[in-house]
Amino acid sequence: MGRKERKEREVKRENYASKHSAAKKKETLIAIGVLAIIAVIVGYSAYLFLTMTETAPGGPDNAGALGSEHSHAALLVKIFGDTFDFSSPAYQIKSSWIHFEGRDGTTIHKHATGVDLGYLFETLAIGLDDQCYIFSDGKQFCSNEDYKLKFFINGEQVPDISEYEIMEDDRVLVLYGAETPEEIEAYLLQLDNQELVK
Repeated sequence: MGRKERKEREVKRENYASKHSAAKKKETLIAIGVLAIIAVIVGYSAYLFLTMTETAPGGPDNAGALGSEHSHAALLVKIFGDTFDFSSPAYQIKSSWIHFEGRDGTTIHKHATGVDLGYLFETLAIGLDDQCYIFSDGKQFCSNEDYKLKFFINGEQVPDISEYEIMEDDRVLVLYGAETPEEIEAYLLQLDNQELVK
């Protein structure tokens, strides 16, 4: 009987070892499968994030990919001689494509090609065309017999800025009122001395 019992024990041990080995292999294969699925999900998520960054919704129609350009321009808006302040939170980073940031209201940051100043003002809920500067509350400053809306880019007067795409170190002046040529020169000098915050 001793041999038979030994043989049965050996068979039990072999069965246990093979079952245990099979269970270990199964657990290892499951772990590898789970890690592979996680890697695929992470990879796909990274791919979606990168492509979404380039084609994120909500941008202007003709805009290039985010990051296709990074330009800075100085902006000065004077209404009846008062400087309009874009540094308040209501005007900070309203679009990824073009915005003011860092509590600065004087430097425009543009992050894609094909983005014009009209789009910037649209994101700020400010209507702007060649005749009127319109606030979100409906207050309008439109050219008439007494007061004119004027635009200057790099010291040169232009009829409109809504379709203008800024380039690095541009200087943009928007005036509304009845300024004398001397006052306009003073505002242009103020704009030229305005530091760009990069």
